Amino acid sequence: MAKFELKLPKMGESVAEATITNWLKKVGDHIAADEAVLEIATDKVDSEVPSEVSGILSEILFKENDVVLVGQTIAYIETEGGVVVDAPSEATTAANVDITAVEKTFEAAKQLVATPEDFSASEKFYSPLVKNIAKEEGISFAELEALTGTGKDGRVTKTDILEYVSKKQDPNFKTQTAAQPTTNSQQPATNSQQPATAQKAAPVSVNGQDEVVEMDRMRKLISGYMVQSVQTSAHVQSFIEVDVTNIVKWRDKVKTAFEKREGEKLTYTPIFMEAVAKALKDFPGMNISVDGDYIIKKKNINLGMAAALPNGNLIVPVIKNADQLNLVGMAKAVNDLGNRAKAGKLKPDDTQGGTYTVTNVGTFGSVFGTPIINQPQVGILALGAIRKVPAVIETPEGDFIGIRQKMFLSHSYDHRVVDGALGGSFVKRVAEYLEAFDANRDY
Repeated sequence: MAKFELKLPKMGESVAEATITNWLKKVGDHIAADEAVLEIATDKVDSEVPSEVSGILSEILFKENDVVLVGQTIAYIETEGGVVVDAPSEATTAANVDITAVEKTFEAAKQLVATPEDFSASEKFYSPLVKNIAKEEGISFAELEALTGTGKDGRVTKTDILEYVSKKQDPNFKTQTAAQPTTNSQQPATNSQQPATAQKAAPVSVNGQDEVVEMDRMRKLISGYMVQSVQTSAHVQSFIEVDVTNIVKWRDKVKTAFEKREGEKLTYTPIFMEAVAKALKDFPGMNISVDGDYIIKKKNINLGMAAALPNGNLIVPVIKNADQLNLVGMAKAVNDLGNRAKAGKLKPDDTQGGTYTVTNVGTFGSVFGTPIINQPQVGILALGAIRKVPAVIETPEGDFIGIRQKMFLSHSYDHRVVDGALGGSFVKRVAEYLEAFDANRDY
């Protein structure tokens, strides 16, 4: 028998850790190659971890709700036959390795990564960049909480934490600690003082007829994201009505042939996404993010498309490099991400790296909406329902009333860095692209 290390696999460039939500197998169970062993969750996506080998699950190293770093061993599987290990490097096989030294190094490394700092318990908002710097530099939860930020509402910025790291390297510098001391941010308080993260008691139905249901994990995350966004960004909206008659007629004309040739349904979404990507190239000031007092200009145009899940929750998969796709490529990307979102098959990296988001509130019959910005982006566009309405049509012979297909575009943007001129001009450019749609174009 040989022992195989089941490790948390790499799930994308921007995903460093995951939470174990459910063990599908228990110690002693037989596992086939490629069979799912456990379920994990990142901050947005739930997925499964399969085994690379067949064997018996001999040891589980983490419990449910534990946070595990990418590359950490989470379980051991006893395999039959030859020894199953990672292929050694040429340098390792060519040299006589001091096993004792390696084991000591390994144990030291385990101590460093076994209990990564968890900043989710804080009532303060820390940007992903600040949290990553804190983890990389070994800044504890208590130290980060004690820092006085110079950003809006006292937020800790990149400059603040880098300055603290620089000061900490001075041997005479006294490490800051929070006013409420604790030996380990992940351990419950042992004194009479209540921990800051103590949960409120579940509400009780007064009349005995109301049903009290706890939010599921994803709904709790969404709730936190929405509140954080409103507290972070100064939301303002611009609205514009668009005549999409040419688009409706063109789609009705080609959708059957499109599906027959491409094997994909042609919805309105890829057409709208194409226009948004073009407008972002015209107005790169909308394709940015904010980190404290700094503006980050994004090189790539990665469009998030908000999608409703069967359970009512929301997820935002991302179309990478959307400006480089033609309409066929955009349709394939939209359908692929949409279908995998509904089936729960999205990978963690599918929801990372978005630079601007589009949400289709018209799917549910809404004429327009005021969407909340997907942080740390600075804008989100809501697509309203397409309706037949009477409209004034201008011709060389005079004006007359006719029936046109129209919709509203609702643009929410962060007024800290996007003024009305830019926010309004951007959504107007999207409208111009849609109204100038060539009804004779090929796909």
